[in-house]
Amino acid sequence: MGFVRVAALAEVPEGEVRGVEVGVTKLCLVNVEGEVYAFQDKCTHRDFPLSQGELDPDDCSITCDWHGAKFDVRSGKALTPPAVRPVPVYEVKLEGDEIWVDLPG
Repeated sequence: MGFVRVAALAEVPEGEVRGVEVGVTKLCLVNVEGEVYAFQDKCTHRDFPLSQGELDPDDCSITCDWHGAKFDVRSGKALTPPAVRPVPVYEVKLEGDEIWVDLPG
């Protein structure tokens, strides 16, 4: 699929989380100190939307609001149980005030 425009930068202010859908792909976008990260909007523990979780900008992590699994927003790595599998992450580029994400297939 390649890079696809997914949101305006103004829609994801610093320190905020936003869930977006691109076709059948659900993404979670976060803005940490002006850097935007994109990853699958689904906890690998029980499929709960990570966009409903809590972002911790100090350690670049998001905690699932359902069972407390914590993930690194940069790498997708599962940081705490009950999740053990990482969430897929996607490359992000900013063009002007638009957020573009490199989606597979």
